[in-house]
Amino acid sequence: MTIATDQLVADAETRAAREARRQRWFSRITKIEGYLSVLGLGFVVPILKMIGGDNVKTQSKELWRLAGVPIVAMVIFLGIWAVLAPRVQTSLGAIPGPAEVWEQVTVLVADHNAERAKEKAFYERQDKRNAELRAADPNAEIKVRSYVGKPTYIDKILTSLKTVFTGFLIGTAMAIPLGILAGLSPTVNAAINPFVQIFKPVSPLAWLPLVTMVVSALYTSTDPMFEKSFLVSAITVTLCSLWPTLINTSLGVASIDKDLMNVAKVLRLGWAKKVFKLVIPSSLPLIFTGMRLSLGVGWMVLIAAEMLAQNPGLGKFVWDEFQNGSSSSLARIMVAVFTIGIIGFLLDRVMYALQAAFTFSGKR
Repeated sequence: MTIATDQLVADAETRAAREARRQRWFSRITKIEGYLSVLGLGFVVPILKMIGGDNVKTQSKELWRLAGVPIVAMVIFLGIWAVLAPRVQTSLGAIPGPAEVWEQVTVLVADHNAERAKEKAFYERQDKRNAELRAADPNAEIKVRSYVGKPTYIDKILTSLKTVFTGFLIGTAMAIPLGILAGLSPTVNAAINPFVQIFKPVSPLAWLPLVTMVVSALYTSTDPMFEKSFLVSAITVTLCSLWPTLINTSLGVASIDKDLMNVAKVLRLGWAKKVFKLVIPSSLPLIFTGMRLSLGVGWMVLIAAEMLAQNPGLGKFVWDEFQNGSSSSLARIMVAVFTIGIIGFLLDRVMYALQAAFTFSGKR
C-alpha cells in the first residue's frame, strides 16, 4: 500500500508540475499576443498555443484564418496575374507577369551590389595611393574625393524614406502644438478651422509649383546643405500630410474627460504642467492615429512630388522608366509599385507599434 500511495503522490506531483508549466506558457503567450498582432505576426499565437497543448483543431482553424487564407488569396492573385498579363498589349509590349517582375528585382539588386563593389574599389585605390604619397613625402598634399556614381534602386528607396520622414517630422512638429491649442481653446479652433477646410483637400500637384518658386527664391546658397529638389519634395509632403495629425490632436484634446480638467483647476496646475502631465498623455491615442494617417498620406504624396521635383527617389525612378520606354520598363515600374506598397505597409506597422508602446488600450 505504501508503494502504491507513493506512486500516486508522485504522479499527482508530476501532473501538477506539468500543469504549472502549461499555465506559465499560456501566461507568456497572453503577454506577447498583443505585440505579435501589432507586428503582423498574429499567426504565431495559434502555433505557440498548439505547442503548449491547447486544442489542436481549434488552433488549426485560427491558424488557417490568420495565415492560410491570406496565403491562398495571394497565390490566387499571382495566378490570375500570370494568366491575364500576357493578354494585355501596350506600346511597350505585354504587361509583365510575376516572373518578369521578379527577374527585374534580381537585376536591380545585382546592380546595387555591383555599384557598391565599385565604390569599395574606388576608396581602396584612393587609400592606397594616398598611403604611397605619405610614404614618399610626409608633407605631401593629400586629396580625398568622394565616390560619384549613379544612385541605385536601393539608394532611391533610402532617398524617398529620408524625404518622407523629413516632411512628416516637420508637419508633426507644426500640427501637434496647433492641435493642442485648438483643442483647448474654442477661439483658436475657430481661427484654425477655415484653413484646415480650405487647404486639406489641395493636391500635391497644386502645391508643387508654388513650393518650387518659393524655395528657388529663398534658398539661394552657393553651397547648399540640401538639394532644392529634396526641399521641394519634403515641404510638399509637409503641406499635404500635417492635416490628419492636426485634426486628430484637436479632437483628442477636446475629448478629454472634463472631470480631469476640473482636477487640474483644483490643483492649480500651470499651463505647461497641465499640457504635459494631463492633456498630451490623455490624447495620445488619437494623436498617434493622426500621425499614422499623416505618414500614409505623406508617403502617397511623395511619389508625385518626386516625379515633378525630380528628387532622386522612387518617384523619379518611376518617371525615368516611363520616359525610357525599354522592354524592361514596365516590369521595373511594377517593382516600384510593389515596393511603394510594401514600404507603406511597413511604415504603418512601425507607427502602430509606437502607438502600442506609448499608449494603452483595453487589450494591453
